[in-house]
Amino acid sequence: MMNTFVPHRAKELKARFGSFLLKQELNTMGHSQKTDKLMLEDRQNWSFHDLLAHKEGQCAFTTFLSLEYSEENIAFYLACEDYRNTKSSSKLCSKARKIYEEFICSDAPREVNLDHETRAISLKNMEQPTLSCFNLAQSKIYSLMEKDCYPRFLKSAVYQELIT
Repeated sequence: MMNTFVPHRAKELKARFGSFLLKQELNTMGHSQKTDKLMLEDRQNWSFHDLLAHKEGQCAFTTFLSLEYSEENIAFYLACEDYRNTKSSSKLCSKARKIYEEFICSDAPREVNLDHETRAISLKNMEQPTLSCFNLAQSKIYSLMEKDCYPRFLKSAVYQELIT
């Protein structure tokens, strides 16, 4: 008899595994129980901005996006944050090219959902990369996550694990 793997069962296992990994990562951060209780109250009141500003919030949101098969959005956002903090001007060009090829160009392996105009502006900005060359694209993805993904995240099991 052949064992068939039901797709909804796979999603359930992935959700449970993701929650387990999140708990493990949060437990290894070295917080005391008293600190955890204070942080719990803070976590329940986090805005989207707050969520991204905290390591455990980023971890939980990334786990959630992975379950929704849209983790490229947070990966792009974080890559842009890293890019904007680049100190060496000699690295700007290669970092910009890597971000563009991984997330923005039409055949990118982790292509984010951007309109044609934003893609064109990003490509134009690649001619003379500056620290702000991805600001428009990053703000579009931030808004997409805030308005679309974040409300679903707040209703998810991953968020419930974060606040309990």
